[in-house]
Amino acid sequence: MSRLIDTEYVLDKLAWMRKERIWPNGLRYLWTDAFGLVLLVSLYEALLDERYLDEAEGLVAEVNRVLGRPRGIRIGEEPDRDGQYFHYLAMWLYALSVLGRYRPLYREQGVTLARQIHDPFVVPGRGVIWKMQEDLSGPYPGYGFGALDAFDGYVSYRLRDEQDLAREIGEMYALIKRTADDLVITQDLGLGMMLWLAHFFPEEGWAKLHTRRSLAMLDHMWQREGYFAREPFWACRRLMRCPSGWTRLMPISRPTAQAMRTIATPSPTSWRAARIFRGCCCGRDEVSLHSGIYECTLHVTCC
Repeated sequence: MSRLIDTEYVLDKLAWMRKERIWPNGLRYLWTDAFGLVLLVSLYEALLDERYLDEAEGLVAEVNRVLGRPRGIRIGEEPDRDGQYFHYLAMWLYALSVLGRYRPLYREQGVTLARQIHDPFVVPGRGVIWKMQEDLSGPYPGYGFGALDAFDGYVSYRLRDEQDLAREIGEMYALIKRTADDLVITQDLGLGMMLWLAHFFPEEGWAKLHTRRSLAMLDHMWQREGYFAREPFWACRRLMRCPSGWTRLMPISRPTAQAMRTIATPSPTSWRAARIFRGCCCGRDEVSLHSGIYECTLHVTCC
């Protein structure tokens, strides 16, 4: 991974979050913890301070203690954060792979987790269930297949272990081939996620196709005031989601999606996060948490 862009800024934010008991000493939430884990490893790379790897290991232990289940990991610690989201689990697998570069134990932990969750979530030839009951006994009431979950699983599995997860990777790839041509993404979270996922394997057909489509959709969603719309038909809404959760786009100087192209088409080994994203969240108790951790995390490369 590339180094942090502004280490002092990140450390100041982390100190503030700790003081306010927001993160990492607040309530556990798997999506946030995944980005935080990547951030801690990035701090180690920037400062060569083993304490950040130790803290990353401590974070994994806390997530397993609080959210871990016999199979999989619960969404969050709050009572209404029950069940399991596949895309949260996939992001956590990615974060474990980042930590596993320096502490190999966590690569094996990721393989074990992938095997626990794959068969309950995946219906071969059909799709990946978006949200499951907490014990993975069946789909969460009211939820069906996720549009991007097969892409999430394919990338996170390949980054984990292509040999040990060969069957699981093959099933995810079959789902991608089945859905990629007809998939049109208009939601801003989906566009950000797809651009991020596609950069890992940029020469594959699905990645080329959806990089083009996503950038074209962002061009369509650009508003002359200097914002992206939430959806192409929601021109009055100035909220956007990207790989870091709920975000509000700050004004950007270039009136096209060209700014996104520097994120979506980097060198093969890195993804350059942009400071134009400022994380926030809809939940009352999570606004500070997300605005802090994601503003820090987006100073690092997530690759």
